[in-house]
Order: sequence, then structure tokens, then C-alpha cells
Amino acid sequence: MTRGKKTLNAADYQTLAALRFALRNFSEFSASAAQEEGLPSQQHQALLAIKGHPGPEPMTIGLLAARLLIPPHTATELVNRLAKNDLVDRKVDPVDKRRQYLELTDKSQGILLRLSATHMTEIKEMAPDLILLLQQLQDS
Repeated sequence: MTRGKKTLNAADYQTLAALRFALRNFSEFSASAAQEEGLPSQQHQALLAIKGHPGPEPMTIGLLAARLLIPPHTATELVNRLAKNDLVDRKVDPVDKRRQYLELTDKSQGILLRLSATHMTEIKEMAPDLILLLQQLQDS
């Protein structure tokens, strides 16, 4: 059951399918752009999550795991690969030595800047269609 609506009509299903298709296209675009920069998609997502972290405290492996919706041990392995490729530095918390903060390196900053600029262009091109689809879903 949906919010206040007991059934979905054909137009609802078409709009949902179109939105999912648009999101999948963007996801494929993103993965391809990351590969062109020599990064697996998950590493690109991790770099973006670290750079875009709005929190009052620095990004940690635990926060990264939560942001990427992955288990903490998977985030640890991801950070190990990023650090090995000089894309992330670990900084030890001076208060709690067991805790590590994650910071982007100059190398990853450049890669992320290029990828983000490309992504922003793609999103701006997709925006009118996405806005229309979302409006249709909101109005249905």
C-alpha cells in the first residue's frame, strides 16, 4: 500500500520504471567515469563520501561504512586499498589512539575534482527529466 493510495495505475508503474532506468543509467555513467580515472566505482564513492562528509567530526571507517551501506570490515578493506594507492591518509585520533580519521591525499583530490565536475555536468543534463519524473510520482 502507498501513502493514501490503495492501488497503482499503469502510469505509476511506467513512471517508477522510467525513474529506475534513469538512476541505473546514471549509475552506469558514474562507474564508467570512475573506471576511466582508474578507480573502481566503490573507491570513487568512498572518496566522495569522505570529501562530502558534513559531520562536525572527521570521517572514520565506521562512518564511511554507514555512508556506503557496507559492513565495517568491508570499509576497512576498502580504506586499506585506498591507502595502498595513496588516495587516503589515516590520522590517529590524539584522544583515542584506536580511532583513525580519514583524509584525502592530493592525488585523490585531483581525481575527485575531475570526476565530480563530469558528474555535475551529467546531472545537470539529466535534471529536467528527473524532476519531471519525481513530480509525476509526487502528484500521483
